[in-house]
Amino acid sequence: MAVPKQKPSRSRTHSRKAKLYAAYKINVVKCQKCGEPKLPHRVCLNCGYYGDKQILEIGE
Repeated sequence: MAVPKQKPSRSRTHSRKAKLYAAYKINVVKCQKCGEPKLPHRVCLNCGYYGDKQILEIGE
């Protein structure tokens, strides 16, 4: 079985793992009711609607 002769350097290890630590692109959509940006499949925190149903009571 092959065994490495030397320990990989820290910079080599970090450069290999750099793509794992890269920031993920977050998809943002407009709310159908108020038009504010929100995350998909989440309740809008501005108006409290999820699709056509009001889930949260937002006091204004």
